[in-house]
Amino acid sequence: MRSIDIHAHIAPDNATDLKNGGEWHGFTMMEESGRTFLLRDGKRFWLHPKFLMSPEQRLEEMDSIGVDVHVLSTWTQLYNYDLPLEIGVATSKDCNDYVARLTKQWPSRFAGLATLPMQNIEAAIAELERSVSELGLKGAQINDHINGHCLDEPQFQPFWAAVEGLGALILFHQVENDTVVNNRTSSYNLGNSIGNLADRTVTFASLVYGGVMDRHPDLKICFSHGGGYTTFGAGRLDRGWQVRSEARVNLHKPPSAYLSSFYYDCLTHSESVLRFMIDTVGVDRIMLGSDWPFDMGIDSPAEWVNGLASLTRDEKDAILWKNLEALMGI
Repeated sequence: MRSIDIHAHIAPDNATDLKNGGEWHGFTMMEESGRTFLLRDGKRFWLHPKFLMSPEQRLEEMDSIGVDVHVLSTWTQLYNYDLPLEIGVATSKDCNDYVARLTKQWPSRFAGLATLPMQNIEAAIAELERSVSELGLKGAQINDHINGHCLDEPQFQPFWAAVEGLGALILFHQVENDTVVNNRTSSYNLGNSIGNLADRTVTFASLVYGGVMDRHPDLKICFSHGGGYTTFGAGRLDRGWQVRSEARVNLHKPPSAYLSSFYYDCLTHSESVLRFMIDTVGVDRIMLGSDWPFDMGIDSPAEWVNGLASLTRDEKDAILWKNLEALMGI
């Protein structure tokens, strides 16, 4: 039985091989209390120990949990949108070159998504074109906002035109510990457990209300973490569209009409929630996603999906591999 995981992170060897005082575009490494951190500009970022695995070790772990293919996406702490453009471009190139090397060495086990210097749209488009056309990557992973700007703003229109023209997939995933909830509280891990879902919902709404999906109907956009609260909040979004004139500036049909224009990973941690999503957007819009290697992910995603009693065998196969195989040509 086949399984393809669209939501599996990685850190490039350039950033994980700095233990002997090395430096990577201003990043250095330190160890403290048995944990490894990357440091830059007075900030430090915990490097998950599984990011230090060799590709062979990663493949062994994939085999142990029954996952055939990881669609690799660079660790979100390395988006680097807040850094100078030349650093963003250089780190993006290094990350994408590394992912591409793995996909070429193990083409039956790895596919890849690029990371982009989104602080400059021309540079982001150039790197997306290089990544897709030259490196063979399938698209890119980006944040829900770019330094505070939602992706429906006018400056991003050339980006969406380029994405559509290339047939590239865009996976939305927030920066760790930097969600809308983190602006209000840092307690109880709510920035992650609630914030990730809230960020996805804001992104859905901005792309739909902003007219991006109408201007570019062939976009392929996937939301990690099950799209957050999007499917559950669609009724209220529709009501706002009905009664508030400002909600209809760009939008001529209710927001719920766009739910099936997007793709979603299955990372809900709830069978009933996933069943509701299937019934709402269609099983052809849902992919296997684990958030490897983080603790808020699914430890054995294929086993979890196969164990869901409310899903038919055809629905399980669609989520496990058929949808992604068709969408990304894997």
